Amino acid sequence: MNWYLDVLKKYAEFNGRARRQEFWMFALINFGISVVLSFIGPLGYLYSLAVLVPCLAVGARRLHDTGRSGWLQLLLLIPLLGPIVLIVFAAQDSQPGENKFGPNPKSV
Repeated sequence: MNWYLDVLKKYAEFNGRARRQEFWMFALINFGISVVLSFIGPLGYLYSLAVLVPCLAVGARRLHDTGRSGWLQLLLLIPLLGPIVLIVFAAQDSQPGENKFGPNPKSV
């Protein structure tokens, strides 16, 4: 649960890097909450709207960790292929050492 709360604390922080574990734990918990709230009706839509910015922020930081620009999230606009490409990028290991987006979060 700490991974989820840490992402929410960095609500609109698009700079820096996010480890794989931070990204995937947030995605897993977020998915679970979304599924549960979807049965309640409009509350699910409000939750999705509330976590939109943190989802984009952690996605951008995850792409930064692999050495890519956060703007690649625009690939989500391409049906079917875009989300698959982003899942592959998010599953890749961090760039070792420091890159142009900051120090490696594994070593910090």
